Amino acid sequence: MIRNLHLSLLPLWSASILFPLLQFVICPTTVYSNNLYAPHHPVHIDTLTLMDSLRQRPIPIAIYRKNNLQLTKNQKVIILNHGYNDNRRYSYLGYSFLAEYLAAKNYFVVSIQHELPTDSLLPRNGIPQIVRRPFWERGADNILYVIQSLRHSHPKLDFKHLTLIGHSNGGDMTALFAQQHPLMVDKLITLDNRRMPLPRTNHPQIYSLRSSDQVPDEGVLPDGAEIEKFKITIVNLPHTAHNDMCDAATTYQRREMIRHILKFLKD
Repeated sequence: MIRNLHLSLLPLWSASILFPLLQFVICPTTVYSNNLYAPHHPVHIDTLTLMDSLRQRPIPIAIYRKNNLQLTKNQKVIILNHGYNDNRRYSYLGYSFLAEYLAAKNYFVVSIQHELPTDSLLPRNGIPQIVRRPFWERGADNILYVIQSLRHSHPKLDFKHLTLIGHSNGGDMTALFAQQHPLMVDKLITLDNRRMPLPRTNHPQIYSLRSSDQVPDEGVLPDGAEIEKFKITIVNLPHTAHNDMCDAATTYQRREMIRHILKFLKD
């Protein structure tokens, strides 16, 4: 069941994010999911748009949580970052199988829309680590702004154990963010990022699921010695292509990805 809500009917936690330093355009939607991958509890979804006044940039986000309007103290936060989709709207809603499952497990899940229709397209030519770097930096700035906003509006959430998950170009953004702000991230999980090297570090903890059909650029993945030194986890998925790491995945692929991600989160 889907129903639209007026602002006056929003739960207090949603209305509380309207604070002076930030401007929001709120388009809330409540979804009671029948998703096979959201066990036992329906999932509540709010969509809203943050406005970063310094960059004059709107940042659409979706918040997924278990359908009890009360936040749990020290609830852990997961931020999802979608793969590149030619600046299409609503790309941030394309990982609902994972977002809903994790929300049903009582994580506070936020999915960010990184590209806007008015943005320049991601460069297809040139050295990716050079020509795409500004796009990753913009994504990292989006992540930072969302974290700062949530800290202000939801101070009871557990930001000491923040997990970032990113697919493809979104994984490149999260890898960059983890390098820039290592103390802000507890776990980094990439889904087949191919261009930005994974951090070689003990903190945050680094995990990556790899597709069956794409090869990352040289230096993106750690070698055997680095995996051992930094306790990095790399898992190959022989039956999952790069473009299947989203809602396009089959039932088998979804279950396999969820199983590994849950293991990473509990590690």
